[in-house]
Amino acid sequence: MVAAEFSLVQPHLYDEQISPVVHLSSVLMFAGGLAIIRAHNRWARDRTVLVTLSGWFFLILGLLRMFATGFCVRSASNTGATAFTFLEGILFVLAVYMTFKAYGRDGK
Repeated sequence: MVAAEFSLVQPHLYDEQISPVVHLSSVLMFAGGLAIIRAHNRWARDRTVLVTLSGWFFLILGLLRMFATGFCVRSASNTGATAFTFLEGILFVLAVYMTFKAYGRDGK
């Protein structure tokens, strides 16, 4: 999802956002975060805590965006493309890291 929304792939995706679409994506973000937390709520001192933290991040961000949709639309229109590119780049790197660790060999 992050790769499809990356600003280098779709440079004008965040130019105009409407409240119903932001609300819908927030509901999906909340549901995804809740599903991650229900399936993987582990607070160990290793790399698996990234999955739990991402679940809580999506849950809280989805809630905030659902109840403050207008604020999110206004703040997204005032944010530059560089900030979106930077944040999406960080999310993409974390997603690739977690994917490779999840499907890679343990080395045991």
